[in-house]
Amino acid sequence: MPDPRRLLPLLGRHGGGRDAMTCQYRCGNACDHPAPNETDNPYLGDIVNAALSRRGLLLAGGAGALVLGTGGSSVAAAAPATTAVAAAPGPGGALTFKPIPPNEIDSVLVPNGYDHAVVIRWGEPMMPGAPAFDLGHQTGETQSKQFGYNNDFLCVVPFPGSDRRALLVSNHEYTNEELMFPGFTTQEALTVDQVRAAMAAHGMSVVEIERVGRTGQWQPVRSGRRPYNKRLTMLATPFRADGPAAGSPPLRTAADPRGTTIIGTLNNCAGGLTPWGTALSGEENFNQYFVGGDAVPEAAKARLNRYGITTTARYPSGSRRWERAQERFDLSKHPNEANRFGWIVEVDPLEPGALPRKHTAMGRFKHEGANVIVAKNGQVAAYMGDDERFEYLYKFVSHKRYRPGDRRHNLTLLESGTLYVAKLTGDSPATEIDGTGKLPADGAFDGTGKWIKLVSGSTSFVPGMTATEVLTFTREAGDKVGATKMDRPEDVQPSLRSGKIYAALTNNTNRGLPSYPGVDEANPRVGNKHGQIFEVVEDRGDHTGETFTWSLPIVCGDPNDPATYFAGYDKTKVSPISCPDNVAFDSTGNLWISTDGNQLGSNDGLFATAIEGPERGHLKQFLTVPPGAETCGPFITGDDRSVFVAVQHPGEVTGATVDNPASTWPDGDYARPAVVVTWRLDGGRIGS
Repeated sequence: MPDPRRLLPLLGRHGGGRDAMTCQYRCGNACDHPAPNETDNPYLGDIVNAALSRRGLLLAGGAGALVLGTGGSSVAAAAPATTAVAAAPGPGGALTFKPIPPNEIDSVLVPNGYDHAVVIRWGEPMMPGAPAFDLGHQTGETQSKQFGYNNDFLCVVPFPGSDRRALLVSNHEYTNEELMFPGFTTQEALTVDQVRAAMAAHGMSVVEIERVGRTGQWQPVRSGRRPYNKRLTMLATPFRADGPAAGSPPLRTAADPRGTTIIGTLNNCAGGLTPWGTALSGEENFNQYFVGGDAVPEAAKARLNRYGITTTARYPSGSRRWERAQERFDLSKHPNEANRFGWIVEVDPLEPGALPRKHTAMGRFKHEGANVIVAKNGQVAAYMGDDERFEYLYKFVSHKRYRPGDRRHNLTLLESGTLYVAKLTGDSPATEIDGTGKLPADGAFDGTGKWIKLVSGSTSFVPGMTATEVLTFTREAGDKVGATKMDRPEDVQPSLRSGKIYAALTNNTNRGLPSYPGVDEANPRVGNKHGQIFEVVEDRGDHTGETFTWSLPIVCGDPNDPATYFAGYDKTKVSPISCPDNVAFDSTGNLWISTDGNQLGSNDGLFATAIEGPERGHLKQFLTVPPGAETCGPFITGDDRSVFVAVQHPGEVTGATVDNPASTWPDGDYARPAVVVTWRLDGGRIGS
């Protein structure tokens, strides 16, 4: 067993705050390569005076939308056939906890008066016949029956009528073989069994959980058949492609000539919980898993490059060499296989035998996730971010309308609709956006925006591209219509109370540097290493509409830095925050923010703030995770008595191995990704 006293120091910080090891395994060192978006789309500084802000008008118009329990905000509201009308914007619940200070402690820390516990960790048995976890003997078959690696997005789906039993759904984004296999040297040296184990550790898990007594603690159900438990892996789980691009030539392969059955889901990052009780999952950095891009037809290379797939070498740097286990990852032999990833996945945890689906109508890019809200007219809108430097924000609006209580119908809502991409305009003179983060003369970074229609059903609105091409090569479509380049748009989520939409723009250290796009009002800092929160108010509160206003209520960083902003709140009273990643809401409308890649010298964590009323911008740190880890999720149950977070890649620090770890959380021997639940000791509501 490794000696926990031999913990490695925090070394090897990469651009944007992540450790270099995380950059290698999570996204294939994307920041070390030219940004795939090489278009010359105008940025906001070029068009800043094109329109006047209408924010005052629209803030009054977002209160009347019909909203059903949406992802990450409410367990009770998310149960099938349960609806809730959005309340008028209010001040939210008072956040009464004492914030915890920044730290580098190898533990999960929560405020006084709270407790926390691990719900489930990597390798725990969860399927019939699953063996106990054995670090030295991992195979694809054993891992396919155990909880996967690097849990990211999670949600909790209740059993109808029960407040004691629920289903935990978790993504498993990527693997770090150095922290998984004792004696690791190189990817090429792994056995095929180990490669298959890594493939099985990707995907998703559904785990039946139960409440502990009457507390806010939850644990896996250990006894009985547990028929709802399931693992979705890259090895053998079939997914059905639906929507306009399903069966089209770019999705066809030798193994699947119909182009409708895809094996596995890959690099799943964030997601969302739908009003009808299903989980959405975003396939993100799929590009790093493929080899042989140098041998694809020349005409296909530009589109592969646009998604970050290397076409100049057979084996990209850091290649995982999965083609040794399954030939389909060699693009020289199967050039369309990469087109089968980068979609939004829908999983129905309440139907154990239901085939998971990939919704082509929602477009293909590096999805962080998708979150759904029901509009006034019953159509549903899903908001999505493309998580890479200088990429775009998207919205999908269903053709069909939500029917309360008709789950079979609602399961078809994401199969057909209209896909939009965002184009923004600032309302301040370009000379006032100087790259330092100084507020313009009107006291806010804000402006207006337009949702540009890309495709509706089988009709393309992008010159020179068919509907199938728009959906399969959505980044190219966004380029052609002049969408606004953003600073890594990650999780995007609507508020149940106000109908406003919030996006985490994590960072972009290339912003404003030579040969890269300059600053603009939505992305106002040169070398942006701390990120910002982006707020959207749809015109007239209509989530199916095509115009909106936007603002930056939080510009992250050290509150002592003048280049930060917390909605005008007294900055001497707020917690420092860096690199927002995921967002969620409690039932009173407070915004919760998790971070990834803290650039302020402390561990990542979970933060909360009111977004309406006098406490708007009063940000407090609620939780921290161990060194090297990021805080994923989060998910607050509908009764506000539990908050779940995914502790992803603890101890992922350059030079660390499973034999010589940088963290020994959670069990004191070596680091294991895990899901954690936090609750109040007195049984009260989280945060307030």
